[in-house]
Amino acid sequence: MHESSEVVHSVLASINDAWRANRPAAMHGFLDPGMTMVLPGFGQSVVGRDALLASFDDFCQNARVLEYRESEESIQVVSNCAVASFRFEMVYERSGYRATSGGRDLWVFERKGGAWLAVWRTMLELSESRETAESAPA
Repeated sequence: MHESSEVVHSVLASINDAWRANRPAAMHGFLDPGMTMVLPGFGQSVVGRDALLASFDDFCQNARVLEYRESEESIQVVSNCAVASFRFEMVYERSGYRATSGGRDLWVFERKGGAWLAVWRTMLELSESRETAESAPA
């Protein structure tokens, strides 16, 4: 793995570790102020680092991740830009239901002042199935 790819991998791992540990505020230093997340289907966007952090905070406050796996990571670096993606599978509970979700998480990073910052994100090939709390296995 190229040195820049290793750094981007480390930044992405830090971002994922932060929200998985219910500490989304710890992502702040890894996100550009103009960070944008395009929601699946490309119909809506979450614009700005603070708005993205609020969406992760909402998830962390209202959901409990039961299982989470990543695979097939790919990082491409060209000049001051990097595109990182990975497949994920997750099982989580929210009030009233349990969901199984999977797809490909895609992040774009820009190197600014020697640091790699996330500037854009979307999820592709997203699938989700839900079970009500009553039908979910205990």
